[in-house]
Amino acid sequence: MAAMTYEAVIGLEIHAQLRTESKIFCGCGTAFGAAPNSEVCPVCLGHPGALPVLNRQAVDYAVMAALALGSEVQRESIFARKNYFYPDLPKGYQISQYERPLALGGGLTITVDGESRFINLTRIHMEEDAGKSLHEGFRDSDRQTYVDYNRSGVPLIEIVSEPDLRSAAEAAEFFTRLREILVTIGVNDGNMEEGSLRCDANVSVRPVGQEALGTKAEVKNVNSFRYLQKAIEYEIDRQTALVSQGERVVQETRLFDSSTGRTHSMRSKEEAHDYRYFPEPDLPPLVVTVDREARLRARLPELPEARRRRFVADYGIPDYDAGVLTQSGLAGYFEAVASAAGNPKAASNWVMGELLRTLNDRGTAAADVPLAPEALAGLIALVARGTISSSIAKDVFAKMYESGRPAADIVASEGLAQIDDESAVLQIVRDVIAANAEPVAQYRAGRQQTFGFLVGQVMKGSGGKANPKVANALLKRELDAAVSGKPA
Repeated sequence: MAAMTYEAVIGLEIHAQLRTESKIFCGCGTAFGAAPNSEVCPVCLGHPGALPVLNRQAVDYAVMAALALGSEVQRESIFARKNYFYPDLPKGYQISQYERPLALGGGLTITVDGESRFINLTRIHMEEDAGKSLHEGFRDSDRQTYVDYNRSGVPLIEIVSEPDLRSAAEAAEFFTRLREILVTIGVNDGNMEEGSLRCDANVSVRPVGQEALGTKAEVKNVNSFRYLQKAIEYEIDRQTALVSQGERVVQETRLFDSSTGRTHSMRSKEEAHDYRYFPEPDLPPLVVTVDREARLRARLPELPEARRRRFVADYGIPDYDAGVLTQSGLAGYFEAVASAAGNPKAASNWVMGELLRTLNDRGTAAADVPLAPEALAGLIALVARGTISSSIAKDVFAKMYESGRPAADIVASEGLAQIDDESAVLQIVRDVIAANAEPVAQYRAGRQQTFGFLVGQVMKGSGGKANPKVANALLKRELDAAVSGKPA
């Protein structure tokens, strides 16, 4: 009998923290890194008699996310109590939404290996976050677990996809595109390391052609695109091996261990009825009027896919450049540089290259670029005019980034202007030829690749300031003259 072929069926549940300054039902702060249990009050600690008050900004952000993802915002939604016991849940229940969520449907298009597919959403609902259990980092961590309730009550939206994804690569791409949209519209900061964007993956396998779904396992709280892909790949392989051998996949919640690249069992997977949902008695129905929805729709900026298409059409940059610029959060900065410099491709190269590399090296957010777009445009203009070479420009950029000084000031004060004087460059060329007899002989013997080495020596001899075009032309003239025996 031929071996049976299996396919994966994957759905994602993404929890996105909304960028409000206070929690969803109280006035406590939401800033990351505050001292443990310093951003808490009777409401988020679940003290008897404390009543929740819904954060209007959180609702606005949740509605904006729903609109950006093409979901249908419900005129009335209901908060519910999701009951379960865990030490980081001070009330013994989580205020969420269940039967009547904020928004239904929607979705987004992903492209993997050149194939585009639309991935549907099931729902988007609002809820509060739980606290955080701390299992390590203390002297008695082998005996005690500590709990920090600062996150308790932080506003979240949960975005639930249909089980439309068929590979780990598709899941990672979906998560990437979703993050890009949430960050672009300003409702989430996209910081997965700090836990403001987390993903649970529901993974099952089934024989190809079968309609019925297999038994799913949930991989919980994955906080990077790469780890999500690796976790799902492992889980697909694990489940396929089980069913191929006639064994049963257990419905459970699993955790991904990034050090081993494996998932391991955490607990049995609850069903909805296990949570004993019932309407939250202390909160009225959430009503989103037509007018409010229209005002929030008007606040939405240009979405990433539309911006990518416009960048290619209006600026003439490649698809790849447009994708990097929109994903990096530097799209607006690029536009300002391109406008000031009048050279979109050069602006794209500098923003994608030196600027993005520097931001990544220093852990600086795209929103906190210390260099004004006009300053970078000034540097681009110096290169375009031939005042400085591209290699010198990188050094000037580093000094601009550190000091904030204009490129022209740095070039003038440090004597970095490009050497265009042919007589000065010619002397350097002749010195290089005299000092590199073997590469020169190889060039004369027909090994053209040594020419690049000799050009590098000329640039080195000039401190990187020789005009590359002048240096190339003079070096070739001198070498060819030597070969032909004619004077240069």
